[in-house]
Order: sequence, then structure tokens, then C-alpha cells
Amino acid sequence: MAGDKEGKESKEPGLPALRLRLREELGRIDEQLRALLAAMDRLQGLLDAVVAISREVELHAVLHRIVTTAMELVGARYGALGVLNESGEHLEEFITEGLTEQERADLAAIGLPLGEGVLGYLIHHPEPLRIDDVSAHPASAGFPPGHPRLHTLLGVAITIRGRIYGDLYLSERHDGQSFDVHDENIVLALASAAGIAIDNVRLFERVRSASEQFQRLLLPTLPDLRPFTAAAIYRPAAEPSRLGGDWYDAILLPDNVVAVVIGDVVGHDMHAAATMACTRNMLRALLFDRRNPPGSVLAHLDRILQAVTDPPVTTTCLARIEPEGAAWRLNWSTAGHIPPLLLTPDRRPEYLFAEPGLPLGVDTGEPRPEHTHPLPPDTTVVFFTDGLVEHPEHPIDESLNELAALAASHADLPLEDFVQALADSHPSDGHDDMAILAIRTPRG
Repeated sequence: MAGDKEGKESKEPGLPALRLRLREELGRIDEQLRALLAAMDRLQGLLDAVVAISREVELHAVLHRIVTTAMELVGARYGALGVLNESGEHLEEFITEGLTEQERADLAAIGLPLGEGVLGYLIHHPEPLRIDDVSAHPASAGFPPGHPRLHTLLGVAITIRGRIYGDLYLSERHDGQSFDVHDENIVLALASAAGIAIDNVRLFERVRSASEQFQRLLLPTLPDLRPFTAAAIYRPAAEPSRLGGDWYDAILLPDNVVAVVIGDVVGHDMHAAATMACTRNMLRALLFDRRNPPGSVLAHLDRILQAVTDPPVTTTCLARIEPEGAAWRLNWSTAGHIPPLLLTPDRRPEYLFAEPGLPLGVDTGEPRPEHTHPLPPDTTVVFFTDGLVEHPEHPIDESLNELAALAASHADLPLEDFVQALADSHPSDGHDDMAILAIRTPRG
């Protein structure tokens, strides 16, 4: 019995050490799990950041998004992106985030950084740069008046197709710590994705610019329509590949009559654009050659298109504004198109809802309804395409009401400014191209 007791006592002193080792091991496992979770959070943040950057379609917005996203990923108080000029020697644009309004005002008076000091060091030495004390770095040139005093810095280059596009700078972690290798790695990964995003959006803008230029070449310059005043505007779709089929036209006919047309060829490709140009030219010829009412002209146009082409479905509204005593009268016919918007002399908005008729290219045997409405002096009629009001998350009636209120609020503007305001503040989501033509009757 005594031997058993002694043996038991000899083993018991080892239990505390075993528990201690177990606690230490569990602590290491806990630290590893926390580090793994932190790494997963960083990776998820990086993935979310890449998705957010890739959604931007404007270069300026992409550059700002890159800076703010990098700041969020590493918890930095300040961020900046310096875009290099064509030679790659100096900065031509410098985007900053995190500055106060006063700091921005102070630095604005100094002008764009020249890319000297630590900024210049990264330009000429594009390897990742981590600094714990900016003022102690050999390349430091101090800070200009009004500039916040920075201590820590993390800088990485953004490369596009093997060429340095610019440099991303981050400073001052919120927790007061210096940037570490994990911060460097995640910002390097972001910079790689940023280079692709910038390259894509620059290509996007070139394609969009070319598409818009081509579209504008197909649209007419409004002629002198006196005694009427008129203005028109075209905006391309947000996506560069969506070459549109929207068009407008206005022609002054004898006896102070003006013919106005707005239309939209279904589809977003070269065929739609070509059909739009063909339809517009045919309609111009019919308007000059005939003095028939709008419904008859549209019916004739529909038959010609069916006979000589394979036309896609097209919506349009054709109107004639003719003298009637001391005032005017609007005669119009629509082929499946959105109704015109009327602004009375006291600037009240009113949609001219009426039987629309079928779009062109559907059935040439159906009659084309005709409609009339008196137009007092100083009345504005707004013709537009559905790209101005269509929004997938809003009912069309809601968007039409919003457009009417917008038009009423800007009704006293000159027509050039008026159509610009509608195009700038439209209720649509911008996925489709849009055309607006406004015409105002003489004051009398």
C-alpha cells in the first residue's frame, strides 16, 4: 500500500506541467486560427475590392475607388494615387483621400506635386516601399505648408502592360502601427488588379467615344426653324457596345409648318444604327415630297421599309406643327412610341396620351391613328426616346411623372439648356441611349 501511495505521488507533480503545455499549445492553435481568419478576411476584402473597382466605368471614379479601397484594406488614414505623365518622369494627376477640407484648400494653393522627395523615389525605384519614418528617409524633402505631417508610408507602383502608370501611396495606420509585410502583399495584389481595371476602363472609354462619334455622324444638325426655336441632344448608352438606334429630326416646310420626328430602332448594334440612318433619310424625302398628314406618311414609310429592307421593329412619333389663327396646332401620329410631353405657357406639364398605333415593321395593314392638339404661343413640346425614362427598378409611370416634374422645373431655361438639364438629370438608369428634341412655338 505504501509503495502504491509513493508511486501515485511521484506522478502527480507532472500534471501541472502537462496542463501548462496543453494551454500553451491551445494558445498557439488559437493564434493560428485568428491569423487564418484575419487572412481570410483580408482575402475576402481584396476580392470585394476587385469586384467594386471593376464595376466602375469612368476613369476618374476608378482611380478614386482604388485609393479608398487600399485605405480600407490596410486601415490607412491617408491615401493618394499619382498618375505619371507620358514620359513617366513626373506626375500629371494626383488623387488624394483622407485630407480635411482645410488641408485640401491649403494644398490646392500650392498646386500639383512635382513628384520629388519620397514620391519621386518611388517613381524612379518602382519596387514596393515601406517607411517607418518619412522624415528620416534619405529621399525625404519635407512637407509643404498645410500638408499633414506623415510618419509611415507604404508605396507600390501600378503597372499596365509592362509600363508604370502611377504609384499608390498610403500613410498612417489608424492603429498607430507601421505598415507590415501583410499590408504590402495585399496592396501589391490590389495594384495588380487596379492595373487591369484602369486598362479596361481606358479601352471602354475609347470604344464609347468612337461609338458616340459614329452615332452623332448619323444624326442631323437642326436647321434654322424660325419662327420656332428648337434644341436636341443625344446621349449614348452606358455600355460602349450598345450602339443605338435613337434618332431625331426636324424640317421647316412651306407656310410656316415644321415637321418633327423622334424614333428608336429596336436593337443595339451596327444594323440598328444603319437602319436608323436609312429610315431617317427615307422619312425626310417623304416629308419634302408629300404634304400628307403624319399617319399617312408613317404608313407609306412602313410599306417602303418592308419592300426594300428587312427592317427591325422601330418606334417613332411624327408630328407637324401648323399655324391656326393666332396660335398653332400639333398634328401627330405615333408608331408604338412614348407620347410627347407638352409644357403650356404657364409651364404646366402634360403628356399627350393617345392611341399609339403599331411600331413600324409589324403590320403594314393596320391603320395609323391621327391626333391633334392646340398649341398656344410660347408652348414647348418635348419628344424623347424611352432611354430617358426606362429604369428596371421603377414603374414607367413613376419615371414619366419624375420627368414631367423635372421638365416643369427647368421650363424657363433656353431650349439648349433645357434639353441639357433633362439629359443630365434623367430618371432612367442610363443603360440605353437617349434622344431628346424640344420645340417651342413663337411667343406671338
